[in-house]
Amino acid sequence: MSKAFAFAGARLGYLAADAAVTDALRLVRLPYHLSAFTQAAATAALGHASEMLAMVDDIIEQRDRIIAELPGLGYTPLPSAANFVLFGGVENPHALFEALLERGIIIRDVGIPNHLRVTAGTKAETTAFLGALGELGAPGESGSRGEHSTLGKIAP
Repeated sequence: MSKAFAFAGARLGYLAADAAVTDALRLVRLPYHLSAFTQAAATAALGHASEMLAMVDDIIEQRDRIIAELPGLGYTPLPSAANFVLFGGVENPHALFEALLERGIIIRDVGIPNHLRVTAGTKAETTAFLGALGELGAPGESGSRGEHSTLGKIAP
């Protein structure tokens, strides 16, 4: 429920599967107790499933927007069916991560050379992320597109 219902703080998930699958999973991990509060929150969320799932459509729209716009900024997004986009073409991931962080934008450096990961958020968050990348300039670009336009030349 953390992704579809923006419910990560509730620390609650669910599994819908054939009984053989759930039986096999119980061999590996036993179910754990859910507090009355967590159960009530989940019940309330499920009672508003259509509104909660509308957020999923918004996230998909922003993820697809990121994928569509990154190539124009000099980056190579990988296909994604998740709520995030892994993108390559990053000459210095640490420097770009820091430059975005200075602008209040938090993405993830997952340790894959020349790649970073961005989570799809709201329309405003996506606009801020893409705008910041545009201000920072394309990978390896030098010139007047911002103080970090030579990110690839900054030592890690």
